[in-house]
Amino acid sequence: MRILHTSDWHLGKRLIDRERLPEQAAALDFLANVCEEKGVELILVAGDVFDTFLPPAEAEELFFRAVKKLAGGTRAVVIVSGNHDDGVRLASSAPLAESDGVYLFGGRAFSLSAPSSRPVRAVEAGEDYIVIQNAAGERVYINALPYPNEARLKEEKSEESYPERVSRWIAKGDEGYTGGPHILLTHLFVAGGQVSDSERSIELGGARAVPASVFPENCYVALGHLHRRQSIGNAHYSGSLLQYSFDENPDKSVYLLETEGDKIKIAEQIPVEGGKQLIRLEANSPEDGAALLGRYGEEYLIELTLHLSRPLVRDDLARLKEAHRGLVSVVPDVSAAADGSPVRTRSRMTDGELFAEYYRSRYAKDPDDELKAAFLKLLAEET
Repeated sequence: MRILHTSDWHLGKRLIDRERLPEQAAALDFLANVCEEKGVELILVAGDVFDTFLPPAEAEELFFRAVKKLAGGTRAVVIVSGNHDDGVRLASSAPLAESDGVYLFGGRAFSLSAPSSRPVRAVEAGEDYIVIQNAAGERVYINALPYPNEARLKEEKSEESYPERVSRWIAKGDEGYTGGPHILLTHLFVAGGQVSDSERSIELGGARAVPASVFPENCYVALGHLHRRQSIGNAHYSGSLLQYSFDENPDKSVYLLETEGDKIKIAEQIPVEGGKQLIRLEANSPEDGAALLGRYGEEYLIELTLHLSRPLVRDDLARLKEAHRGLVSVVPDVSAAADGSPVRTRSRMTDGELFAEYYRSRYAKDPDDELKAAFLKLLAEET
């Protein structure tokens, strides 16, 4: 059986004010074409389908259209929710999606509604596992563990550590396993994994990290959560669908897997097409920056750092935006004034200095001490 492992689509995610849905749609269309060309029978999506618990309607529409196309008339798609997804919301359409070969694991126990006549279909399922069979009668056991936390699993906090709980939850999903190709499909942060700016740090400080030793040795662990493609033992992150932050590796891909007896091996890493490349550039003036931007095509989204001896003005920004439509962010680095004296950037100013600067910009004079003291008192009360 040929299997595609993908994750972290983050449908609806923007880059600052830049819409990414057209890129996401193009990348998902590319994956559907890969499935046709490579003879894929089963698609695994390891969480973070959406970027927020309440995604925009356009993102939900893209999701349903994309998974229907991925499943086609002959394939099966198995999806678990990630930490960015509302698992209950994601899985609410499971009874309808099942008839199209799409199996959703989220916030409630999974159960098959009815037998299917599709060539690749679920032939057995439990609360947290599913068995997929192809037209040749080959079967794959999938332990499907949506992003695990105490709230989703309705468990009280205890002295049991998070890795111990995860190990117990994994063991529960393997209770129906009796042999053959074996996959653990889940969304976790494995200790030692490399992170990037686009992953939310709330779960990456260590409390939610698990060691690779919690995973069964006899299976392929299909992971989502980290956006860099990487492997830790038998656990594999396919990485995000698109490059979502400027520090991420631009080489996005998915894993093509093949069953080989009772084992599952990685047959190929397939680069994902459809997304724009995020790059960081540097220049020493707005004029140099505009010239540099002009060398790059429309396939790039750009963060430009300018090393300056004076603050940027509105005309500078207008010139830069005209130079490249893909300019997403300008980062001014003002290190010295024209006379060589150091310049204090706003990030280094006190609250009082920031207030005084704003007041001068509005009224062309300094605020009196009483007004400044009142502002600082109110600010202290709010924080």
